[in-house]
Amino acid sequence: MSSASPTIATPPVKRSFREQMHQAREDAIVAAVNRLLAEKGFEAMTVDEVAAEVGIAKASLYKHFPSKEDLAAAAMVKVMQRAQAFLDDLQARPGLMPVQRLREVARWTMEVQLAGEMPSLPSENSSLRAALAASKPYVDGLMDVSDRLGGWIVEAQADGSVNTALPPIAVLYTLYARACDPVLGFLKASGQYGTEQIIEMVLSTCFDGLRQR
Repeated sequence: MSSASPTIATPPVKRSFREQMHQAREDAIVAAVNRLLAEKGFEAMTVDEVAAEVGIAKASLYKHFPSKEDLAAAAMVKVMQRAQAFLDDLQARPGLMPVQRLREVARWTMEVQLAGEMPSLPSENSSLRAALAASKPYVDGLMDVSDRLGGWIVEAQADGSVNTALPPIAVLYTLYARACDPVLGFLKASGQYGTEQIIEMVLSTCFDGLRQR
């Protein structure tokens, strides 16, 4: 009979009311930045707009995030964390073929964009690029998402459901492009199609191509 004492779980550290309020304000700031980035993009968004939307002074905002780049990077990290959680859910669902997982990822990114919750990606010369490259949470999240998607792409090519003539990285970037696909906005603005119809049409062109089957 073992005489080892049972392991006692350490209770989580309870944050003070001040810490909770600080976190709540940061969450509100990041949510506002996310909406503005989705609506206007990084270059057009201003710190004054973020402060006004949250209802705080710009000086107070700078106590949380010292620059516009830091604000945007925090929003991008939050989206990356949402993507990782979605991939976790996909991996936990039994019976999905690799190509089905890839379609579900593309569907999710389009749903987020059409809901106005996907930050617009920065241009190549944007100062945000450097801020994202310096953000370990963002880079780690991006690598994790890319590695998992890359694995599913290779598996889908191995079972013949994705064109083997395409380099996996080209397929990966095609999936990432759905997060900022202007076609979604054009179709939505036309007023002729609902969200589900738009997503199904773009999924069809992405995975099935334009050729008559």
